[in-house]
Amino acid sequence: MIKREQFEEVIYQTIVRGATVISPDVKAAFEAAIEKESSPSAKTGLSRTCQSILLSSEIGKPACPDTGWPIFFFKVGNECQLEGGFMALEDATRNAVARATEEGYLRKTMKHPLTGYDPGNNIGMNIPDFTYQFVPGDSIEVTYVAKGGGSECFGGTRHRVVAFADGVKGIEKFVIDCFAAASRAGAICPPSVLGVGIGGTANVAANLAKEAACLRTVGSHHPEAPFRKIEEELYEALNSLGVGCMGAGGDTSVFAVNVEYAYTHIAGICVAISSNCMVARRASSRILADGTVERMTSPDWFGGR
Repeated sequence: MIKREQFEEVIYQTIVRGATVISPDVKAAFEAAIEKESSPSAKTGLSRTCQSILLSSEIGKPACPDTGWPIFFFKVGNECQLEGGFMALEDATRNAVARATEEGYLRKTMKHPLTGYDPGNNIGMNIPDFTYQFVPGDSIEVTYVAKGGGSECFGGTRHRVVAFADGVKGIEKFVIDCFAAASRAGAICPPSVLGVGIGGTANVAANLAKEAACLRTVGSHHPEAPFRKIEEELYEALNSLGVGCMGAGGDTSVFAVNVEYAYTHIAGICVAISSNCMVARRASSRILADGTVERMTSPDWFGGR
């Protein structure tokens, strides 16, 4: 049985790592974008941003002043035994969030949506957010994602229903139009990691888009050819817009376009986008049944993608 004291500490350490350390795939995306950038100002912007977040890792400070929503994804083995069960897991996660907030790794950003009441610890109704996936085995994996306010509140998350008659071109037009509108004045901090959810109900499409943006590694591809083709076409189209670093122009407007899908109703195709900012903060840890803790370089949410 995995003890509560251990999984609470692992969750806390995962938050700290996610807030301060850039993932290897995101670092590689920065380096590739800097290498090929033809605009001097965009090259400077990307270089200085990359240097800043690498320095954050060295000194143990948040990589961005907007520490975002605290979002957690748990991949749980069917035979996994947790002391206190899932209620204890969620309670421990809240404690870890409060501790990370008190110690300055998270900013106090979570407030009541109507009154503005600030509890001061990022804990409130439906926050932190929990998503579960159950798999064979007896281990548990936790992924912490800091979803920034810019990438959510300034148009980085959008949804509509596309008619079957409009097909792939209708889907791609919606995504391109939304990205262009959301990128004005650098509101979603491009170059973005753009998630696209296709199918399901509106909330299913939105969740798939968020997971694609936050949990897929940069450089991964959908295993099904039609969806990989959409990813590649959108990647080329969005980068051809010249949005560039923080919307100020440049060759790289998106680091990646990641598409996930669900079966849909014959009435239409729900499509959603979810933008993740260039820092794309996340961290994952695995706790084995014997108590061994492993740091993961990928959330492995989509089977290694």
